[in-house]
Amino acid sequence: MSQFEDRQKGQEAKFAFDAEKKFKAEARRNKLLGIWAAELLGLTGDAANAYAAEVVASDFAKPGDEDVFEKVSGDLKAKGVSVEDSALRAKMVQLAALANEQVASEG
Repeated sequence: MSQFEDRQKGQEAKFAFDAEKKFKAEARRNKLLGIWAAELLGLTGDAANAYAAEVVASDFAKPGDEDVFEKVSGDLKAKGVSVEDSALRAKMVQLAALANEQVASEG
């Protein structure tokens, strides 16, 4: 029975590690997206960092990426910044790949 329990604990630890890694990568992607959008909105310094934090926090509104997309898209449109929805979604995919690389390299 000990081998089974050890194996089960190992699988649980891997699941927890993978979930944490995914969470970190999504949060990193959202921060990178917030910084990118802040530049388009003309924000710099502390204002850009504060906006990036808002984008990260927006991900907790509902499951999935749609809440982040809606936040950034709505803010850009409200300021008259023209970014196609498809371009914004492509940027999110690009930054997700970058974020995954960064999180993986951090260990």
